[in-house]
Amino acid sequence: MTAKSQTLVFKNRPRIIAGMSVVGDKEGEGPLGKYFDTIEPDPKMGKSSFEKGETAMFSKAIEGAAAKAGMQIFDIGALFAGDLLNQLVSSSYAARDLPVSYFGLYSACSTMTEALSLGAAMINAGYFKTAACATGSHFATAERQYRFPLEYGCQRPPYAQWTVTAAGCSILADSGNGPAITHATIGRVVDYGITDANNMGAAMAPAAFDTVLAVLEDTEMKIEDFDGIFTGDLGRLGGEILRDLCRERGIELGQRYSDCGEMIFSSEQECYSGGSGAGCSACVLNSFILDKMKKHEYNRVLLMATGALMSPTTSFQGESIPAICHAVIMENDL
Repeated sequence: MTAKSQTLVFKNRPRIIAGMSVVGDKEGEGPLGKYFDTIEPDPKMGKSSFEKGETAMFSKAIEGAAAKAGMQIFDIGALFAGDLLNQLVSSSYAARDLPVSYFGLYSACSTMTEALSLGAAMINAGYFKTAACATGSHFATAERQYRFPLEYGCQRPPYAQWTVTAAGCSILADSGNGPAITHATIGRVVDYGITDANNMGAAMAPAAFDTVLAVLEDTEMKIEDFDGIFTGDLGRLGGEILRDLCRERGIELGQRYSDCGEMIFSSEQECYSGGSGAGCSACVLNSFILDKMKKHEYNRVLLMATGALMSPTTSFQGESIPAICHAVIMENDL
């Protein structure tokens, strides 16, 4: 990483040796349903509150990923995890029952790629041999914190997004089978003055564009060098804005590009502009994307999770919405 570069290059090529996805029934009914490991019909996971249910999803994703990697929980060097709730309660309460060193992370819906970046950096440097990277979100808990109680039944504008009920976990290791994380581009905070808390796609698209430019400049790669390019949760509107911003700079994303939030729900499910939430990119990565890489249908993938860095307090005070986008490049051995 040079003085001007935003991109880390991992010479020791940390591997994603396993991934686990846990989603709710609405997500399971969507186009990617066949790829998810577990579809939970009960949004509370048998617990007494939605928040406790979200924590249970976290635990299931982490423990399931470790099992798929053939590991015990105590074999994991460190857990890098975060969620959308105040004080990271979902990830922290899940971590309290795990005998693992814990890094609590918050980068809104971009937390999955932040976790992967930090986990890969730690393994690449030799501090850990293994790491678990996990994020999650829940429709009911996010609505209660950021907007209104579910019982309120507020009307949504068509450009709004539906918070995904899901958790995903990737197990990283210094060796083993699975795609390597070769690069991580650390995003910058970008704010174009959007104040509408429902319009997160428009708020986050400029941050995604800023990171696209950084990836291409730092790595000297071209769009054509990637088999798949995914943003975390821009939704349909945000994805269109990103395409337009890139096109103005002579960059055509083409059919290589998809947004996880747009992929996860069908138009018939009436989820407005698509999915959002920290669990959105986490569950799509640890199901659909890893499946395609395992089959070598994708051999080099750019994953750019996006996050709106607002809070209920700043929204009520009329503040604009700063956003960020962290990216990782994953590659198969050829």
